[in-house]
Amino acid sequence: MLREGKTVYMAVPKFAQQHPFYLLDPAALAVSPEEAASCRTAATVARHVDLDDVEPIDLIVCDSVAVNCHGARLGKGASYSDIEVALLQEPGLIGPATPIVTTVHSLPVVDDELQETEHDFRVDVIVTPDKVIPCSSPKRLTGFLGAPEPGQGRRHPVLAARAQKQVKNEP
Repeated sequence: MLREGKTVYMAVPKFAQQHPFYLLDPAALAVSPEEAASCRTAATVARHVDLDDVEPIDLIVCDSVAVNCHGARLGKGASYSDIEVALLQEPGLIGPATPIVTTVHSLPVVDDELQETEHDFRVDVIVTPDKVIPCSSPKRLTGFLGAPEPGQGRRHPVLAARAQKQVKNEP
């Protein structure tokens, strides 16, 4: 995408910083698009931006450990992709029509049902090295994940800031 001149927002690993996204602007990169796409390099060459600085998103690419043809997916278990989608959905930066794609090897594409929770989203398309698989039952979140659990705010400053902002806006 960077090679095609598209602006890319990459989530800061584990949302461990106050500014949760890296802004990769291909016109401003001092390294090749391939280098910039690495999270280690992005951390050093990209501008770190807050959610208020993110422009509407045209496409989301997320990681998956396993996925089925309905679009249900398993991540690595920490809900980072779910948090990212929820953070972008809440202010309207993505909507029901924003495609969510995952890239995986063919082996993790399973026929089995995968356990889902209310905060899980489904992908619209699975891309493997061999084929592109449209999914039959995309699902989006209907709300945010709620308040951070105890200690989660220290690990995810963006969630702590979001919770403080909500408290200030309550009547």
